[in-house]
Amino acid sequence: MSEVQNPVSNAHEKKYARLKQTLDRRLQSLLPQTEPETLYKPARYILSGNGKRIRPMLALLAAESVSGDSKNAMNLALAVEVLHNFTLIHDDIMDNADLRHNRETVHKKWDANIAILTGDMMLAFAYRLVLKTPSENLGAILGIFTESVITVCEGQAFDKEFELRSKVSIDDYLMMISKKTGRLIAASLELGGLAAGATQAQAKVLSRFGELIGQAFQVQDDLLDIMAADNAKFGKRMGGDVIEGKKTFLLLKGIELTKGKERALLQSVIDGKGIAASRVGEVKAIYEKCGVLAEAKKLIAQNAKAAEKLVMKLPNKNGRDALLGFTASVMQREF
Repeated sequence: MSEVQNPVSNAHEKKYARLKQTLDRRLQSLLPQTEPETLYKPARYILSGNGKRIRPMLALLAAESVSGDSKNAMNLALAVEVLHNFTLIHDDIMDNADLRHNRETVHKKWDANIAILTGDMMLAFAYRLVLKTPSENLGAILGIFTESVITVCEGQAFDKEFELRSKVSIDDYLMMISKKTGRLIAASLELGGLAAGATQAQAKVLSRFGELIGQAFQVQDDLLDIMAADNAKFGKRMGGDVIEGKKTFLLLKGIELTKGKERALLQSVIDGKGIAASRVGEVKAIYEKCGVLAEAKKLIAQNAKAAEKLVMKLPNKNGRDALLGFTASVMQREF
């Protein structure tokens, strides 16, 4: 994707900054300043985090790529972000995670019972926002949103199931991330397009675009984990996935591509449910030697190229360019 490889224009960067400011402001004013405080305060807390707002941005830009106007997609954009944060609250409980983006998780700052109830409320609140969408396609929009919730839950279930398995295939992993990560990204785009009056064919284009970039974003995250330097500001450490024993594209593909001692070391990351931080460099060296880093970059490039080709089917050029530019900015991130 040429647009992904080229620098994002200053005009687009300013546009994304404005949209993100609007989203941040709207998210902060969404929830009532009322009792019970133990329900609404944790929700406001997680929505005030340092999130990149990828999903709502995609919803708004998808709308612009269809009609040139994102106004009717705003409530859907907010809904997918509230839904996304609901999943984070519950995921953090299941993972027993203390930090997210270097801030205490909701269950750590309050407790698990409060976190569960807050997440439940946020799911219902997301539906309230969906119902405010001014669209003749509201029935279809509700159906897509509901199926996305179910699919994300399936993805999380597979993710937890895979933690207990010593062998997981690349196909299994890609299926899991398509459900856990890719589906909500695809839905964000499809929903934004429908709110702007997309035809069924255009909505399918946006959904497929989302599937492709959703997979690319996740594999990019896997790459960044092993390639990026420690970043205390964002609570990141190099090789965190390896240290924690997470089954990623790099690890699973690396096991496929290696043999002997190198494969044994990579398999030990899974069997031992992680590896000492002092050995991350060894794993990275194996990744470089066996070609798995190149394989990951190849997958990202292929998906990006296919996604760009799809976007050209959408009617509004300025919206298309802004959408491609935003995906480029996400691909170029360093954390």
